[in-house]
Amino acid sequence: MKEQLEQVVVKYYSEVLEKNTEEVLWGVVIDASKGLYKIDNIPYYGPELSCEDVVYASIQDDDKRLVIQHIESYSGNSTVQVIVQKEKYNREDLYNEILYANTEIELVDDYYFVISIPLQTNYKNVYAILSALEEEEVISFAEPMLSPKHQADLRTK
Repeated sequence: MKEQLEQVVVKYYSEVLEKNTEEVLWGVVIDASKGLYKIDNIPYYGPELSCEDVVYASIQDDDKRLVIQHIESYSGNSTVQVIVQKEKYNREDLYNEILYANTEIELVDDYYFVISIPLQTNYKNVYAILSALEEEEVISFAEPMLSPKHQADLRTK
């Protein structure tokens, strides 16, 4: 049976833009009658939300769209945002190096992409790659949603 997908909207205040904003995501229908959806893509800009988190969303009267009200359960996955700073850097090499660490990538454009780090991936390895690239001024990165497991990965020796 094919998964049923619905668009779900996350609304939040953006510190970067200094205004209320929203992002449209895809959610796998878990139980429409209970308003439960599993996020099926990596949030580009949104707040503390990761791929495979289960959210509760309901139709809002003002715009008739499914709007996320809260996170029902966290997947344990993490989301990292990356800005490419070097113009003349081989993008395929960059992506492959990060993908090799057991991650998923969604490209926004040539200069911005997001990474989903699955729960079972040791974030220390991913962090080492990202930190080295940042030190070389190839990228800069932010960790808007780092799961407790991935935070613990960084603390282990």
